[in-house]
Amino acid sequence: MAEPRAAQGDLPDAAKRAGNSREDRDTGRIGWLRDQLLRLRKRMPLRRRFSSGAAHGLMSAAAAIIAYVPTQALGLREGFWSAITAVAVAQTEFGATRSTARDQFAGAAIGGGIGLGVYLWVGPSLVTYAVTVMLAILACWLVNVASACRLAGITATIILLVPHVGPVERMAGSRVLEVGWGVSVAIGIVWIVTRFNRAAGIDP
Repeated sequence: MAEPRAAQGDLPDAAKRAGNSREDRDTGRIGWLRDQLLRLRKRMPLRRRFSSGAAHGLMSAAAAIIAYVPTQALGLREGFWSAITAVAVAQTEFGATRSTARDQFAGAAIGGGIGLGVYLWVGPSLVTYAVTVMLAILACWLVNVASACRLAGITATIILLVPHVGPVERMAGSRVLEVGWGVSVAIGIVWIVTRFNRAAGIDP
């Protein structure tokens, strides 16, 4: 009778292993699909690659300019982050743009919040910097936006290592606002272009 109880006690562990294996399979499938998409793009005819590249470049340039100019009018010293974010987010596909936008804003918010908290509580040092990067990446995993890890670590790095003028709270806040503005502009531009292409029957 003791053996069946032991076997039943092993069920949670077996379920966990099954869940992990499913996650591994899903991750592998996503990676495979990404590789297939890259291969298909490389096989596109030169004319199609030129038109797609030109469209992507125009969208990115427009988003960058629209994101950058208002920051200069408002006197923001690091408005270039808005332009950088807009370029990073703008994609030829609206779904990919939304996904990248989520990662950019989540990474900036998480990395900025944790970086600011550690800076104010402990102060800047190499040890606290390393801990901050670790915590920022861990937080992204915990809230299920692991794809935002890199930007969270980069934002924490900017707050803890990059010299800045004025209060660190202002720098962290402006960083998140600039990223948010760049994200919004990129999404707006891609949405407009997508709607126009659909109305005109253009295959992007």
